[in-house]
Amino acid sequence: MDILSVLFSQQRRRIGIIVPSVAISEKHMDATEITEHPVELGAPTSDHAYDRPAEVTMELGFASGGSLIDGIDTTEIFNVSTGLSLGTSPADVYQQLLEMKKSKKPFAVTTGKRQYQNMLIRAIEVLTDKTSENVLMTTLTLRELIITETQKVTTTPAENM
Repeated sequence: MDILSVLFSQQRRRIGIIVPSVAISEKHMDATEITEHPVELGAPTSDHAYDRPAEVTMELGFASGGSLIDGIDTTEIFNVSTGLSLGTSPADVYQQLLEMKKSKKPFAVTTGKRQYQNMLIRAIEVLTDKTSENVLMTTLTLRELIITETQKVTTTPAENM
């Protein structure tokens, strides 16, 4: 990777404030639940169908700090002794994802196709094998939290009817 690619790379995908190094796949699901009951001709169908929360499954990779410039090892410049860092380690990113899941606070998710609001992490799957020891390979399943707003309405007491 050359220095210009690092400086001008535009990462579109985000999970809250976390930006993955690579998106391997994204699977979006928007479904409508339709009741089994018959609907009278001419009756509104909105009572017989409702939208399920949106769900997205993202297979992502988070890299550990590597060399910034092809052919030159810059990892010696960015280490604990110099106080400089190339970014968050895969273990730290995994911990951040676990904390986001545990907090149950809704956040925004940006994919290559769509922007989601009020999302929660439903599941985190992590794969580590001989080829992914120093990176975080994860599959996140995120689901929309449907938030409603209610109003308090004062009615006539039953004894006055």
